[in-house]
Amino acid sequence: MIRFSRALAIVAGVFLPIAETTRRWHELGDIRAAPFWLDDWLIGAFLLYGAWRTRRSDPSGRVVLAAAWGFACGQVYASFFGQLALIDQADPSGLSGATVVAIKGAMFALAITALLFAVVDPQGRPRA
Repeated sequence: MIRFSRALAIVAGVFLPIAETTRRWHELGDIRAAPFWLDDWLIGAFLLYGAWRTRRSDPSGRVVLAAAWGFACGQVYASFFGQLALIDQADPSGLSGATVVAIKGAMFALAITALLFAVVDPQGRPRA
């Protein structure tokens, strides 16, 4: 279970900053738009740090990874529901609002799953 959470943290930690930077490339010079892409860089860094901390069987690594996924879930929650409220408006990427909502919904579901996998031990019990 932790292997899935760790592997997804590595993938998401690399993918999110690249995808969001590409999506908002034309807005990068506007300081007012920074919060809309900087959060993905923070999520990516935190997830990569969590994955790095779980490379050994140190129990504190699992806690850091769970915290990183918790942070990601909170950020994706706000992003998903914010996008859902604007589903009929054009997205900065040029994709339809519905497409972006679907992508963010899938990311939200994966983040929740990875968080659960980070806090459950192999015997299926929550970790303290």
